Amino acid sequence: MKLSIASGKGGTGKTTVATSLAKIASENGRTVAYLDCDVEEPNGHVFLRPELTRREDVTRPVPEIVADKCTHCGLCAEACQYNAVACVGDRTVVFPELCHSCGGCALVCPADAVVEVDRVVGRLEAGRAGKAQFVQGILDVGEPTSPPVIRAVRAAGAEADLVIIDAPPGTSCPMVESVRGSDFVVLVAEPTLFGLHDLQLAVEVVRSLKLPFGVVINRAGAGERELVEYCRVGHIDILARIPDDRRIAEAYSRGEPACDVDAPYAELFRDLLGRLGEAVGQT
Repeated sequence: MKLSIASGKGGTGKTTVATSLAKIASENGRTVAYLDCDVEEPNGHVFLRPELTRREDVTRPVPEIVADKCTHCGLCAEACQYNAVACVGDRTVVFPELCHSCGGCALVCPADAVVEVDRVVGRLEAGRAGKAQFVQGILDVGEPTSPPVIRAVRAAGAEADLVIIDAPPGTSCPMVESVRGSDFVVLVAEPTLFGLHDLQLAVEVVRSLKLPFGVVINRAGAGERELVEYCRVGHIDILARIPDDRRIAEAYSRGEPACDVDAPYAELFRDLLGRLGEAVGQT
């Protein structure tokens, strides 16, 4: 079962849910792989405290101009839809930060003056957190494109009974790259008007990807009437409600999973895991 934990905005409790599910599942005898795809701000390690045994660079191909072959015809610049290549006088210049690694510039060059070289954009770290496999990606500061690092994290996850993908917040390309191909998407929402607005955007994205999903309300009890009504009208299952409990916030500040606060919270996440298994036809 491949679960993605996502949200329309940051700070809703996405990692709280993801890490607690990973810990509960691994303690119950299932093989678990936790993949932290929030590569700009990975923080699953704070709660799962893995022992990292593998580190490697993540690269992506970018064009490089072979000066003695280049005729400055300008075809490469015309082909690039992202303005990553420019012909200026007798020079052809590449802006690697803008490149999307499509390879189009190399394909159209009649002089074979464009070659692709690997550019380091981040790193991958892997190891074990207790009984669970742990993988996280870290995007280099200043790099604007995170999907290559996200793809590396997803590719590094070994086969497991349960794969938990901690997706980046929002509804842009990084979130889409993370949740693509999941068996189920859990959308974590907070009971505020801002949280409801961004949940609506996330629902639109997940529905456009034709992925099954449900909602977990975090900080429930703080006035979620509008959120509940939106889910009712939209026929969206509310899978769990995590109470607005100061003890959870205190545990978060100490780097402790919410499932460890007390026995009822461990049972809450155990029940959520069971509901998710039923939702994708597993028991």
